Amino acid sequence: MSQTSTQPAEDRLTKVTQILVTQAKPADDKSPYFELASKYSITVDFRPFIEIQGVSFKDFRRQKINILEHTAIIFTSRNAIDNFFRICQEGRIEVPIDMKYFCISEQTANYLQKYIVIRKRKIFSGTKTAKELFDLIRKHKTEKFLFPCSNIRSNDIPDFMDTGGLQLTEAVMYETVATDLSDLAVAQYDIIAFFSPSGVASLMSNFPDYKQNGTRMAAFGPTTAKAIIDAGLILDIEAPLPNAPSMTGALDLYIRKANNL
Repeated sequence: MSQTSTQPAEDRLTKVTQILVTQAKPADDKSPYFELASKYSITVDFRPFIEIQGVSFKDFRRQKINILEHTAIIFTSRNAIDNFFRICQEGRIEVPIDMKYFCISEQTANYLQKYIVIRKRKIFSGTKTAKELFDLIRKHKTEKFLFPCSNIRSNDIPDFMDTGGLQLTEAVMYETVATDLSDLAVAQYDIIAFFSPSGVASLMSNFPDYKQNGTRMAAFGPTTAKAIIDAGLILDIEAPLPNAPSMTGALDLYIRKANNL
């Protein structure tokens, strides 16, 4: 367990009654977060710490990118798809029927049907990660790839394309920004669960004088864990773990120990 303090972890194992999840409330009533709240008779609140804002067509034009000069598009999220087709609509750009689409997962590929007739298009998909898409992309080296992305994105795809000598144009079509949290009493929570470095940055930008005190910080993924540590905070809970592949699994293990159950 990573920490930025020499304070023993056991000294921070106080009872957990309230958890803040820095994401939107799940639509599914059977979410494991609700099961966790019921199992331990605790309160689990939800509040997105970041939000997506589409780049205006005017700002997009400043990037001097001609979408129709490209023959393939790489999509890594629904946000990328929504904002790509929004930009096309605002710019009255008709995407040719022979455009190729490379999607990070089958779920992302299926989301394309919101905008196009899938059976009439050339669509390729990985399963979960960018690396699984690379083998497919290698088979289409002559394509001119467009990568609709956020102002904050992973380096995996650009680095791979650069190393392989493939043609890639990055197009920032949406931005990840901090949500206004001025009405949120963050100090009341025993645990705050983070899922991205952007969420941690949002906490610190909303509360520049934030003092962690007894609040435990939970992180999903190594980059989020690093962001917590880099912010000068103590990291108490990490996920995924071998015996807890999800955030709720890691929280379950921690609460059981902290509440002496």
